[in-house]
Amino acid sequence: MTAASSMRSSRLSIAAIVLAATATLVADSATALAQGPTFGLGSTPSTEEMKARDTAVSPQGTQLPPGSGGVKEGADVYAKKCASCHGPNGKGTALHRGLVPLGNAKPLKMEGSLVPYATTVWDFINRAMPSTKPGSLTPDEVYAATAYVLFLNDVIGEADVLDATTLPKVKMPNRDNFIGVEIDWKPGQRRPLGYYP
Repeated sequence: MTAASSMRSSRLSIAAIVLAATATLVADSATALAQGPTFGLGSTPSTEEMKARDTAVSPQGTQLPPGSGGVKEGADVYAKKCASCHGPNGKGTALHRGLVPLGNAKPLKMEGSLVPYATTVWDFINRAMPSTKPGSLTPDEVYAATAYVLFLNDVIGEADVLDATTLPKVKMPNRDNFIGVEIDWKPGQRRPLGYYP
């Protein structure tokens, strides 16, 4: 290797290092700009926008909207919008399991399968179903689908109709067997069912 080619090789190495450092500096600057207030992305949500996204329903059901639905209407909603994933009568398909047991007379002892409040079923269906278009059901459809799911789990009768008044009164069969809130729990401490926040 001649002195001239060695010098060229050194210059190329230095140039590569400078280019790499510049690229890193540019990438870091772009990240900083994207996170800065002057980049112009995003906005503070209005009170109406926050209220529209606050759809969680408590066990007492005070946040439930007007509407109603019974088992018969729920069977129709289920057939049109739920059966493709959950199968006929909630038994599942080759690609998807059926409805999770909600704590009927013989509750399946599977973590997460039992629900202490009927309003939790309504809340989940309202926010997460159908999985292809979550949150697209009307309140009447959610009440009806909830009624049908509770009927399939032997929680309510075929003639029962659910609304903001009747749904919170439905007593789930396994409600009294849930472990209560552990007031004295500290982070990192083992809970009866394992480690979780």
